[in-house]
Amino acid sequence: MKAIGSVNLTSRSRKRAGYLLPGALALTLILLLPILTLLVLAFRGNLESFLHISTTVMPAAGVTTILLMLGVGLFTAVLGTATAWLVTFFDFPLRRTLQWALMLPLAVPTYISAYTFVEFFSYTGPLQELVRDIGGFTTSRDYWFPDIRTLGGTVLVFGLVLYPYVYLSVRTLFLLQGSNITDSARMLGATGSRLLFKITIPLARPAIILGSTLALMETINDIGAVEYLGTNTLTFSVFSVWLNQNDLAGAAQLALFLLSIVFVLIFLEQASRGSRKFHELRSGAQKGFQAQQLKGKSALAVTLLCFLPVVLGFGIPVTVLLEFALQDFGDIFSDEILEAIITSVGLASIAAFLAVLGGFLLSYALRVNRAKHTTWVVRLATLGYAVPGTLIAIGVFIPLAFFDNTLDAFLRQYAGVSSGLLLTGSGAALIFAYVVRFMAMAEGNLESGFSKLSPNLDMAARSLGRNRRKTLSQVLVPMMTPAIAGAALLVFVDVVKELSATILLRPFGMHTLATHVYDFASQGRVEDGALACLLIILVGILPVILLIKQAAKN
Repeated sequence: MKAIGSVNLTSRSRKRAGYLLPGALALTLILLLPILTLLVLAFRGNLESFLHISTTVMPAAGVTTILLMLGVGLFTAVLGTATAWLVTFFDFPLRRTLQWALMLPLAVPTYISAYTFVEFFSYTGPLQELVRDIGGFTTSRDYWFPDIRTLGGTVLVFGLVLYPYVYLSVRTLFLLQGSNITDSARMLGATGSRLLFKITIPLARPAIILGSTLALMETINDIGAVEYLGTNTLTFSVFSVWLNQNDLAGAAQLALFLLSIVFVLIFLEQASRGSRKFHELRSGAQKGFQAQQLKGKSALAVTLLCFLPVVLGFGIPVTVLLEFALQDFGDIFSDEILEAIITSVGLASIAAFLAVLGGFLLSYALRVNRAKHTTWVVRLATLGYAVPGTLIAIGVFIPLAFFDNTLDAFLRQYAGVSSGLLLTGSGAALIFAYVVRFMAMAEGNLESGFSKLSPNLDMAARSLGRNRRKTLSQVLVPMMTPAIAGAALLVFVDVVKELSATILLRPFGMHTLATHVYDFASQGRVEDGALACLLIILVGILPVILLIKQAAKN
């Protein structure tokens, strides 16, 4: 009887899936097109091109990339873990404010942080002016001052805006664990540094690795900051080989090597997540934290230590940009800014709509049929988030340009008309790249929303006479509205901030807020793009507010 029931249940599950699984599979194949294109292009390249890339570009850029990743990984892990530990386990002045303020640097894109840090640390910046005033120096030859445009400076810039990934994941884990574990350790004599390094940090290791992995993937994706800071990474080398050396096959081969690094990061994070059950010890009677009260110098030192990353990672960029923007306040509504705003909002809205639509299909297919092959289809569809925007741009451009050229040649020959560049010249390629890159955000948020709805809702609605379509439209979709809105917001914000893919795929004459900033920065005129930078940061604060509200519920 059990076997027959199991067979009938499986049969009903497959029947309920209907068109969902074929639709999800078709969507997955479309979203995998850029990655498959990179693979084909790389293996079709000649051996001479590969040898040239592997001997002249890959060694130096590879070493720089690895050193940058090691520096950013260590910086974010230490700073994020330390601040999460302090605000969770100790009570000190401004603690409640700093709990959410420590997430603010996440609203600042890395390329904007790089532009403002160069201005802040430059010869005409406030720090060097202060050094000259104190020391009585007249020229830069009279004193030494660290150069931000170095590998160390790049690590600092990236670390100060990416550490919230580690902070948020580690603090969430601390709050989920409660105080039972630490109280037990204290009863057994573990205190101070021993409690921290023997109990707290080992328990937080999966969260530290998760946050650091996200920070490293953002580091690999960046192209604007590393170019401005003069740090030649593999990502920038792909950009340079493609456009400057006109070697598309070589760029694809280099992209394949970079992609392997990304997959190693994913594997390490998944391995850490798989062992999480050995670290998270939960019980039904969890106790909340009784934070240890700090007083005097200890309280002041901890407050300053937690306040410093907020000032450096968020305060400096915003202050520098505000000063620049106020100088040109009369041009606040210039035609260029308005055009960039309209373009950014239009592209982001379309991409968010399509990503949510696709994400809903994938997450609903997973809800209806939890079979292993369905899970694999969904995971492959969301693989694009792990791929840097530069690589996605190459993988999108080649097939869509081939389609444009083929269609144009066909129409010229048989109809005597030219279709032009329908996809690559209209912004459609850019939207496709956005959807590929940020589908994971939409699907993940929607899957989380579906997980909070009992499967019994579907059966109850069907028993009341609603078919599958009405159950979806009248019951599930209204209840999923917050998750849908959250997914759309996350995709919208990331599209507005996205620079790597936008630079490579934007049609001639098209400017978004991100490219508007990039164009001015490339000309050494950061101050002219200050308003666009502030608008991007303002938009970036929206998901940070959502994260703050989510953290407040824990």
